[in-house]
Amino acid sequence: MREVPSFLVMIIFFRVLDKGTLIQMKSLVFFKLLGMLAFSLFCGVVLAKECINTITPLSSHTNRYELLSSQNETLKQEIFSHYHLIPTDDSAWSSLLPRKVLREEEEFDWAIMYRKIKNSGGLREVDGLLNEVSLHDVRLEPNSLYGIAQQTNLEYLLMLDVDRLVWSFRETSGLEKPGEPYGGWEKPDSEVRGHFVGHYLSATAQTWASTHNDSLGEKMYSVVSALNACQEKMGTGYLSAFPSKLFDRLEAIQPVWAPYYTIHKILAGLLDQHTLAGNPKALKMATWMVDYFYNRVQNVISKYTIQRHWNSLNEETGGMNDVLYRLYRVTGDSKHLILAHLFDKPCFLGRLAVQADDLSGFHANTHIPIVVGSQLRYEITGDPIYKEIGMFFMDIVNSSHSYATGGTSVGEHWSDPKRLASTLSTENEESCTTYNMLKVSRHLFRWTKEMAYADYYERALTNGVLSIQRGRDPGVMIYMLPLQRGGSKARSYHKWGSPFSDFWCCYGTGIESFSKLGDSIYFEEKGNSPGLYIIQYISNSLDWKSGQVVVSQSVEPVVSWDNRLRVTITVSSKRNATRAPSTLNLRIPSWTNSSAKASLNGEDLSLPPPGNFLSITKGWGSGEKITIELPMNLKTEAIKDDRPEYASIQAILYGPYLLAGHSTGDWDVKSKATSLSDLITPVPSDYNSHLISLTQESSNATFVLTSTNLSIQMEKYPEAGTDSAVSATFRLISNDKRTVNLFEPQDFIGKLVMLEPFDFPEMLITHPGNDTSLVITQSSDGAGSLFRLVAGLDGKDGTVSLEFETQHGCFFNSGVDYQDTERVKLNCNSKSLDAVFKQAASFKLGKGITQYHPISFVAKGAMRNFLLAPLLSFKDESYTVYFNIQS
Repeated sequence: MREVPSFLVMIIFFRVLDKGTLIQMKSLVFFKLLGMLAFSLFCGVVLAKECINTITPLSSHTNRYELLSSQNETLKQEIFSHYHLIPTDDSAWSSLLPRKVLREEEEFDWAIMYRKIKNSGGLREVDGLLNEVSLHDVRLEPNSLYGIAQQTNLEYLLMLDVDRLVWSFRETSGLEKPGEPYGGWEKPDSEVRGHFVGHYLSATAQTWASTHNDSLGEKMYSVVSALNACQEKMGTGYLSAFPSKLFDRLEAIQPVWAPYYTIHKILAGLLDQHTLAGNPKALKMATWMVDYFYNRVQNVISKYTIQRHWNSLNEETGGMNDVLYRLYRVTGDSKHLILAHLFDKPCFLGRLAVQADDLSGFHANTHIPIVVGSQLRYEITGDPIYKEIGMFFMDIVNSSHSYATGGTSVGEHWSDPKRLASTLSTENEESCTTYNMLKVSRHLFRWTKEMAYADYYERALTNGVLSIQRGRDPGVMIYMLPLQRGGSKARSYHKWGSPFSDFWCCYGTGIESFSKLGDSIYFEEKGNSPGLYIIQYISNSLDWKSGQVVVSQSVEPVVSWDNRLRVTITVSSKRNATRAPSTLNLRIPSWTNSSAKASLNGEDLSLPPPGNFLSITKGWGSGEKITIELPMNLKTEAIKDDRPEYASIQAILYGPYLLAGHSTGDWDVKSKATSLSDLITPVPSDYNSHLISLTQESSNATFVLTSTNLSIQMEKYPEAGTDSAVSATFRLISNDKRTVNLFEPQDFIGKLVMLEPFDFPEMLITHPGNDTSLVITQSSDGAGSLFRLVAGLDGKDGTVSLEFETQHGCFFNSGVDYQDTERVKLNCNSKSLDAVFKQAASFKLGKGITQYHPISFVAKGAMRNFLLAPLLSFKDESYTVYFNIQS
C-alpha cells in the first residue's frame, strides 16, 4: 500500500484555506504564519510530519497513570528519556515506520490524484445529510433494557458531589475549596484531573435532555457556575483543574500527560451544556477558553515553527478538532475553524486519505476522535477527501481490526490487521474506543443511509456499550472488555471500577454512553415531505415535530425460544396537525431473513430484502399501527484472522446479540451436526422455574450446595453474578417424562429427579458409591443420578432431603457444624435415623441463585456442553466469547 507523500499530507491541511475562507480570516499575523508555513512545506524545508507509530510505555493511559503514581524515580527517568522520538533523517524515520519511498516519476501521479479529489468550490456545508433528532424529543421506556441502563447511570450522576468534582479547579484558580477531592484519575496530582468533570458536563446535559430530571438540572448548573467562578478568578480565559504550566511542558516537547485531552472534555461539556441545556454562560466560557488556546497555538507557531505544534500532537489531544468544528457551527467565528484545522493530525489523516491500512501500533483512542473531527470537517467544508477518510477508516477497522462485539483494540492499541486470534486477552476493547467508533458510524449513516453502518451501530451498542455496566450497580463500569477464553469482567487488569475512586477515561465515556442511548434511534430528512429513519428497535416514544406526529415503539423482550423480534409502532398525528404526508423508513436488518413480516393497521405490507428500508408514506391519523416481525437467526462469525490455522475460531450471534458461554476456558465445539439449529438449541421458557439452590446453616453462616471442579461440596453463600453463584445453582429434571404442571421447585417433592449443574448442561450429580463424595458426570441413562426429593428429614418447613432411588435410607449428607467447605457424600444410616444424620441430610429448598437469561441456548461441545447467554448479561462470571468450532 502506498505511503503518504509529504506534500500530500500538507495539502490535506491547507486545502481548506481557499479564497472564501481567507476572506473571513481576521488574524493577519496568523495568516502570514500560515503563508510562511506553506512556502516552507512546498519548498521542502519540512519533509514529513512526525507520527509516532510504535508502542511505548507512554502510549497507554494505564501505563502512564501507573508510572506517574510510582515512587520509582529511576524508572520514570528511563521511560521519559524516550519521550517523543524525533527522527532527524529518513533512515531513522524508516526504522520507526516502514514505508515505500515514492519514485520521482510517481510524484506526478499523486498530484493528478489530488486534483481529481480536490474541492474547488470553496467552503460550504454539505446538503442532503440526515439530521439528528433531539434527545429532548425521545423518551425511553423506563422498564426496557435501555431505560434501566439510563436510570442506573442517572442515579450515579446524582450520587456525585459538586464540591468534590470541582475541587482541583478551585485549587488551580486559588479559590476556597471545601470538601475533599475525588481519587483515581481525578486526584490532585493526576495530570489529567478535570477530564471526568468535562465528561460529567456532557453526560448531565444529555441525561437532562433525555429525562428533564430537576435534581440533575440543578446539579449540572451548579457545576457550570463553580467552573465559571474559577475562570473569572484566573481572568485569562484559561480553565482547567491543572495549572497552565502543563502546556509549557507540552509546547517544549517535554513529558506531560495529554493536557489537550482534558481541555477537549471541558470544552465539549460546556458546549453540550449550552446546546442541550440552554446555558448561555457555558458558551461564553467555552469561547473564552478557545481564545486563550488560539493565542497559545499562534504563539508556538510564531516563536518556533508549525512543526513544533505538529510534534506536540503526538501527545493525545482527544477530539479537539471535533469540538472546535462544533463550536464553529455555533459561533461562525473563523478563528474556531482555523484552530480546528490545526488539530487535524495530518500524519495520521494523510495515511487514510491515500487508503493505507497502517493502523497497527497506533493508540486507538488517540486517533479515533481525530477521525470523528475530520468527519465534521467534511460536513462543514464540503471537502470530499474527508468523506473518503471517514469511510475508508471505518472499512479497515471493521474488516481487519474489530471483534464480534463491534469493538476494537488490545491493550489500548491496534494490532496487526487480520491477526486478532493472537490478541484475545483480558485487555481487549477499551470502552472509550467503542464510544468513539459509534460516533464514526453515526456520521457515516447520516451521510449515506447505508445499512452496514446502522447494523454496526446496533451491534456495538448492544454488545460493546451495554456490556460495560455491572447490572443495576450505579457507577460500576469496566475499562476493558475481556475476550479471552474463560475471561471475566471482574478479572481484567482494572477489574470493575468503583464510583468514587477511579474515574478512568472509560468512566467518562461510560457516563456519556448511557446518557445518550436515545440519540441514534431516529434520524430525519426535512423538507416538504419529511422522512424519518428508524434504525433501532428500542421501546420509546418520539415527538416528531417535523412530521407533526408522535411515534411510539413497543418492543417485546427478545427470547431464545421464540426467534422473532416483535415491534409495534404506533403513529398518532398531533392535535390540529395538517396531516401532510410524511415517510417512515423502517430498518430491515441484515441479520434477519426473508420470512420477516410487517403490516399497517392489519394489512400486510410487502417487505424489501434484509439490509434495506421499508418505506411507508401517508398522511398519518390517530393510533395507526405498524407491526414488524423479524426472525432472529443464529450464526457463527469467524474471528478476523486470515491465517488458516485460526479459521475455526468463531463467535456465535443471535441477531445482533453476541452469545458467550459459561466457561472457565473450555471452548471446543465439535459436532457432526449439519446445521446450527442441531448444534445450538434454545433453553425452554419454563426452565427458570426448575432452578434451585440447596442451603444449610452451620457455624452461624449460610452454606450452599455447590459444584466445584466437578465435585459437590457445601460452600459459603455467594454474591449473585459470580462464578460461585452459578456453581450453586442446579436444574431439577423430573424422571417422569409425563409429569406436567411443575411450576415451582416444591412441585418436585415426592418425585424422582436428577440434578443438572446450571453451567454444565446434560451433566448430572452422581454418586460413585456409599460414603463417597458426590461428583458431576456425563450420564445418558441417569444411572447413579436418580434421587427422590422428599420432605426434609429434620421435619422443618421448607427443607428437603434427597434419597438415592435404588438404596433406601441413603441420602445426600454434608455433616454438621462445619465452618468451611464440606464435601457432600451419599451416606446411609442402617439404624434409626438420629438427629445428627437428619440435620446433615436436610437442606433448605430455594429458587436458584442464578437464573437463565431470556436469551439462553445450549451448544454441544466436544467434551461438555455450553450454556450460552448474551455477553451483556454477564457480571463477574467467567465466560468464553470465541469458540473452536470444527465440523
